Parts: sequence; C-alpha cells; structure tokens
Amino acid sequence: MAASRIEERLMCTFGQLESAPVVFESCNSLPFGGVLLLLPFLLECGLLSYRAHYKQREKGFYNFDNLFIIIAFLYLCRVKSFEQIKHHSPGELGKLVGYDRIPEVKTVRRMVHQITAQNSADNWLSALSQSWISDDEPQLYYIDGHVQVYHGSLANLGKKHVSRQRLCLPGMMEFWVNASDGNPYFFVTARVNEKMIEMLDDEIIPKLLKLHPVSDKRKRIMDESPDEPLFTLVFDREGYSPAFFAKLWNTHRIAVITYRKNVKDKWEDTLFKDHTVTTSFEQEQMKLYEQSYSNGQCRMREVRRLCKDGHQTSVVTTNKILKIESVASSMFARWSQENFLRYMRQEYALDKILQYSVDELDKDFKIVNREYNNITYNIKKEREKINRRKSKLYELEKKNPLQEDDRKENKKWMKAKVELMDEIGEMDKKLDELIRKRKEIPYRITIGQMPEDIRYNRLNKESKSLQNIIKSICYRAETGLARLLTPHYKRSDDEIRALIKSIINTAVDLEIDKENQRLNITLYPLSNQRSNQALGKICQTVNTTDTIYPGTNLRLFFKSRQVN
Repeated sequence: MAASRIEERLMCTFGQLESAPVVFESCNSLPFGGVLLLLPFLLECGLLSYRAHYKQREKGFYNFDNLFIIIAFLYLCRVKSFEQIKHHSPGELGKLVGYDRIPEVKTVRRMVHQITAQNSADNWLSALSQSWISDDEPQLYYIDGHVQVYHGSLANLGKKHVSRQRLCLPGMMEFWVNASDGNPYFFVTARVNEKMIEMLDDEIIPKLLKLHPVSDKRKRIMDESPDEPLFTLVFDREGYSPAFFAKLWNTHRIAVITYRKNVKDKWEDTLFKDHTVTTSFEQEQMKLYEQSYSNGQCRMREVRRLCKDGHQTSVVTTNKILKIESVASSMFARWSQENFLRYMRQEYALDKILQYSVDELDKDFKIVNREYNNITYNIKKEREKINRRKSKLYELEKKNPLQEDDRKENKKWMKAKVELMDEIGEMDKKLDELIRKRKEIPYRITIGQMPEDIRYNRLNKESKSLQNIIKSICYRAETGLARLLTPHYKRSDDEIRALIKSIINTAVDLEIDKENQRLNITLYPLSNQRSNQALGKICQTVNTTDTIYPGTNLRLFFKSRQVN
C-alpha cells in the first residue's frame, strides 16, 4: 500500500540490495514537517550512536538507521504507539525520511525484535550516560522512582504504591537519575519490590561512580578540602536513612539532600530570616533558618523554610559547604524531575508496552515472603481492632454508674463491660496465634520457592529499556531546542514546550538543491508574529551546524516562510 519504489523493494526481497537508499523528493505541504528541525538535536544527543553496540540489519528495504530516525520522529509527533501509525498517511510521513512510505506496523515490530534480540540496551545506555554526564559535569543528581502500572494478566508483578492514583497496583519500578533541569541521565529497573535505598546501594551509586568524571582540578579541590563531596544526591523522603547517609559519606564522600522524616518539633518563627533563593522561574524570597541535627547515627545540617501559612518544611543534608540558599534551591528544584516524569507520561506514553512478553527472574533472587507480608497486614488490622475495643472500654469505665443506686443502669453497664472484655480476650488469642504463625514463616524466600502460579516475573526489560532510551533522546533534543528559544520567552517552562509541539506539527515544503547539495526545508508560519520571529532566528542557528541527513550527502537548510 502507498509504495512507489517497487523495483528496489523487490531487489531487497531477493537479497540483491542490502537496503534501499534514502532519496528525497521536492514536495509541498508535508504535515509534521517541523519535526525535521529536531534532527540535528537528535543526532547531537546520540540517536545513531547505537551503531557501536548493535549489529546492522543484514538485509531489508529499511536499515536500522532509518528505523531509529522513524521511531524518534513518531515519538516527537506524539504518535504514542506503533498501532497509531495506521491512522496517519504512510506516504506523507515517508517523504520526511526520504522514502515512499514508512514501514507497516508489523515491519516495525519485526525490526524492533531484531534489535532487542541483541540485548545491548544497557551498553548503549551506559555510553550515552557517560557522554551526557561528561558534557554537563554535574555535581547534583536527582533521583526519583516511577511505577509502570500493569493491568494485564501475562506477568505476575509485585504491587507498588502509585502515589498519583493513591493505590497499590501491580507494576514495575524504575528509578530515574536526572540533572537539575530535568534532563535524564539514565534509569535502572527494579526486579521485584526493591526500595530506593536498596537500589541506590546496589545499582545507582556503583553506576554513578563509574560514570561520574573526576577531573584533576576536582581531585585537587577534594584533597585540599575534606568537606568537599564527590557529588550530591537529591531525593525525596523514601530514601531517608541517617545510617545510610553516614555510610555514603564515610565510604565514597557522597553527600545527600532530602526531606527529614517524622518532624515533631517546631522552631520559633523569630529565628527565620529572609533569603534570596534562585528557582527555576526567578529569584524568590524565602524565610530560612539552619541548625545542626544528629540522631546518633549521622550529623547533618537541617534547613527549614517557614511558609506563609506557618508550616515549616524541613530539609536535611550532609553537604557541609553548600550555602543555605543553595540547599533550599537544590531541594525545591526536585520538582523538575517530577515534571519530567509527568511530561513523559502525558506526551510520550512512558508506560507503553513495546513487546508483550515476560522475562523470567533468577530463581535464587531473594524477596520478602508474600505470605509473611499478608500475616503482618492481618496482625496490624487485628491490633487496630483491639485498640478500638480498648478505647471503648476506657470510655465505658469513665461512665461508671456503680456509685449510683440504679440497679438497671448498673446491670446494663456490667453487661457491656463484660462483652467488651470478652471480645478483647478473643482478639488477643487471635493476635497471639497470628504472631506464632508468622514466627514459623521465613521473612525472605527465593523466587524459586514461590508457588509456580504466583511466582514473580517481569515484563520484557530489553524492549522497555530501548523505548526509554529513544524517548530520553527525544526529550533531550526538545530541551536543546528549548534552550535556543529561552531568550525569546520569559516564562520559558510554560510556553516553550507548547511552542515546540506547534513547530513539530507545522507543515513544510521540501526542495532538493542538487547544485549545492542541500535539502531546503521551508517551515510554514506559526500562529503569531512573535513565534515566527523566534523560529526564523532558530533556523539561522541550526543552519550553522551543517547537519547532513544520514545516508545522503544533503545538508539540511531551514528557513521560515515570512508573513507580511
């Protein structure tokens, strides 16, 4: 359907051609043409660096270069699943990538399967993370968990608390490591129900130590100042553990910034002073105060913010050199990562399943016994019932009518008291039985010891990792374009992402300039003059990169059509 390069397709079918060449044609009014403006940013972010980790496709009309560019373009155009390709013109999309049409859904899935069968997503992600971290040279890493909720019946997944839905649902847990502006560095996937501290200790910190570049200048600074950390981790209350913080500093000189748990005291309002704190939008005045805090396991700095309603937000850190304003700014900038995860869910369908298959887990991997958890839950509920009965008994005893000469009321009161005491006695027996039963059950078991019908497994990790990598590259490409737009928009976070979507959806005219070996791309006007002026300046900037479209000798040249 919609194919015009018939001879080349037949040659590829019979093995006479490894892959069809990319051939652009001059055409007008191509929908989604603005996505080509993102191609230089995609290449800069490493979209085609997969070549160092994956073998090229042996034969076929499309090669893997074409596939990665097509998938990235589809994600940027908010085509959130391969099945949605059916609802778009394959020929029009094909002209954007130099073909008569984009591949059918079954072809895309077959090619993705050929890629994932090589099991190289982790190697590719490590290489990308290394380049991204080297470019940024960050000293702050933001870490947050994200639950990919699963509603199917193919996999047996452990239940996780999904804060956005306030429910415990089956799913897979991913922990993302981001920069302070929300740009992703890498992610790790939990096998079953590991908590943040476990993932930090076992997965994230070893990977960061391997990826984080330590320059000679940095080493010299750390040698001269014993309070200088290697880097600082920022996360929410889930990772709060003073003993773990002490271990990180003593072992690796890694500092942390997080919210303090179980704050019961309140500081005097007169202690707080005004400080100017830089936020993602602008500078803001905050009332802050700092004290030293220790719970016997770790000495930390505690910084509190006094809100207008009187609430005090407590932040603790083991970073000894950050100014109080920087501690507050770093902690409250954690919303950039929350916004990143929300944006990826809404715009890129982050939780979409790419391949409907499951991976078996190591049968020797130890997990918390599900039966132990169930009994613990029942013990908790039984204790709640006993406490409610004891509360009623206490109220009943306060109304003791025995001092009065009223037989009827005395008899009624005694009967109610005896009934409550009998109920409490029965519940105490049930509670003792549950506690005895729990002692006979091991707290941890291996996955192989679980009953086969409820044994944990997980969704296909390789395909999900590949999808996350491409979507991360797309997000970073958007961010690269957003930085060029920032000087033109004061409230950049509110407006620029929406403008980028408008640019992507803009139609273009393609013109082949064979003499100058250029692919001239003329973008149609946007909705207002301000956006058109910004777009014109961006085109001039992007043209200086002299980007060659992969597989051709054509240099991309962008210009915007001006409206009088």
